[in-house]
Amino acid sequence: MGSGSSSYAPKTIYLDVDGKVQKVLFSRHCSPCDIKELLCSSSNIPRNTAIMVANPEGALVSIDPTMPTNTPNSLYKVIPLSTGQLGEKEDMFQNVISQVAEQFSRAFRINELKTEVTNRLAMLEKRVELEGLKVVEIEKCKNDLKKLRDEMTSRAGGRVNCPCKYNFSDDGKKLTPRRDVPSYPKYTLSQETIEALKKPTFDVWHWEHNEMLSCLEYMYHDLGLVKEFNMNPITLKRWLLGIQENYRINPFHNFRHCFCVSQMMYGMIHLCNLQEKLTLTDLGILMTAAVCHDLDHPGYNNTYQINARTELAVRYNDISPLENHHCAVAFQILSLPECNIFANVDPEAFKQIRQAIITLILATDMARHGEILDSFKHKVDNFDFTNEEHVTCLKMVLIKCCDISNEVRPTEVAEPWVDCLLEEYFIQSDREKSEGLPVAPFMDRDKVTKPTAQIGFIKFVLIPMFETVMKLFPQIEEIMVQPLRDSRDHYEELKQIDDAMTEAQKKKTENMSLGGKKK
Repeated sequence: MGSGSSSYAPKTIYLDVDGKVQKVLFSRHCSPCDIKELLCSSSNIPRNTAIMVANPEGALVSIDPTMPTNTPNSLYKVIPLSTGQLGEKEDMFQNVISQVAEQFSRAFRINELKTEVTNRLAMLEKRVELEGLKVVEIEKCKNDLKKLRDEMTSRAGGRVNCPCKYNFSDDGKKLTPRRDVPSYPKYTLSQETIEALKKPTFDVWHWEHNEMLSCLEYMYHDLGLVKEFNMNPITLKRWLLGIQENYRINPFHNFRHCFCVSQMMYGMIHLCNLQEKLTLTDLGILMTAAVCHDLDHPGYNNTYQINARTELAVRYNDISPLENHHCAVAFQILSLPECNIFANVDPEAFKQIRQAIITLILATDMARHGEILDSFKHKVDNFDFTNEEHVTCLKMVLIKCCDISNEVRPTEVAEPWVDCLLEEYFIQSDREKSEGLPVAPFMDRDKVTKPTAQIGFIKFVLIPMFETVMKLFPQIEEIMVQPLRDSRDHYEELKQIDDAMTEAQKKKTENMSLGGKKK
C-alpha cells in the first residue's frame, strides 16, 4: 500500500535484565496487557506480576503501544511491585475512604439514601425486564412475517430476495447488540492517545474495534455530552455496541470509517474551538450524526440503488436512498430503551435533535455537494453564530468535511483508504457489468488508477470546500488544507510517472512492430 507499510513496523525497546541488555520487539497493534506479559517474560518475572517500567533517570514509562523507544545506551528497567508496596497503598486508601464514608454518612444519612436507591433500581430492573420481553415478542413477530413473505415470494417466483437487493423484512435484524456490556472491556487511554485523538494526524489503523468504542465513549464524556443529555453511561456503551454491529464488513463503508469520521469531527471541534461558538446540543448533534452517518451501508452507492431499482430506491423514491436508510437505522437503534442515549431529554427537545441529526446525515449525499457548498459560500463572509440558519449550514459543511477527510491525514494513513474505496468501487462496477447496468468510469477497474481517481476529487471537491471553511477558521490551513495540497501534488507526480511509463511502453511496442515489418 505504498508508504502505508511503514506504519506496521514493530517497535523495539531495550531492557536491563540482571545487568544484561535484553532486546524486546512488539507490534504497534499489541494491547497494553500483551506488552506487560512480554516485559514480564523478558525480565524473568512471573506473568501476572504487577510491574512498572522506569528509564535511567527513574521516571516511569507508560506501558502501551505508544511507549517511547530507547537505545542500548539508555536501558529501561522493569520493576515488580511487591505485595508489601501494594498492601501499604491499599491500607492507606482504605483508611481515607473509611473516614470520608463516615463523614458523609453523618452529613447525608447515607443508609436511608441507599435503601431508596435500591428500591428504585429494583423498579427500574423490573421495567427493563418487561421491555426486554416486549422486544423478544416483536422479534418473534418479525420472524413470522419474514417466513410468510419468503413463502409468498417463492410462490410468485419474483426477484425480491435477490441478494443484491434490499429486503424490507431485514429491518432491525441486528439492532440489539449481540454482546452484553460486561464483555466490552474498559480501556484506560494514555495521555498521549488522548492528545492524539484531537488531531487530524491520528492513525486510525492501529486500533481494534473495542479500543475504537472506548475512544468514542471518551469523546462523549470529554465534550460534556454525557452530562448535558443526562446519559446513563451504561446506555452509552450499549448504544455504541449497537452502532458498531450495524456497520457491515465492507472494504470502505465499515465501522472503522465511522470511527474515522467521528474522530475527525472531534478533532475539528477542538481545532476550531467550537465549544466556545456552538451549544453543547449542537456538539452532540455533530458527534451523533458522524457516528451514525453510514449505518448499514450495503457497499453499493445511490447510483446502483436507483439503476437496479432496489427496495431502498423504491422506498425512498430515488431520493438519497442510502442516507435516508442510515437515518432510519440510527433512530431504530435509539428507539430501543436499552440503547436510547437521549432517553432523559425533554420530548420537544428530542424532536429538534432528531430533525437536526437527519438534516446532517442527508447532507452527506454527494449529489447535494454543490448546493450545500454554494449556500455556505454565501454566508461565510458575514457569518453569524447567533443565526440558526447559518449554524445549520456550518454543521452540514462540517460533517461533509469529516466524511471525505481521509486525504487530510498523513499519506501512510490516507493511502490505504484509497485502496479500500477502489476495492468497493470495483465490486460494484463488476456487478453493474454483470447486470447490464451503467458503469461510472471512475469505478471501472479497466479505466481508473489511483492517481486519476484522487487528483480530480482533491482539486475540485476537497480543496475548494476546506478553503471555504478556512475563511471562517484560519487555523485549519496548516493542519488540514496544506496536507490536501501536498496530497494533490503527490498524486500528480505519480500520474506523470504513470504517463511516462505508458508512453515508453507504447514506443517500445511501436518499435517492435516496425522491426518486424522490416524483416
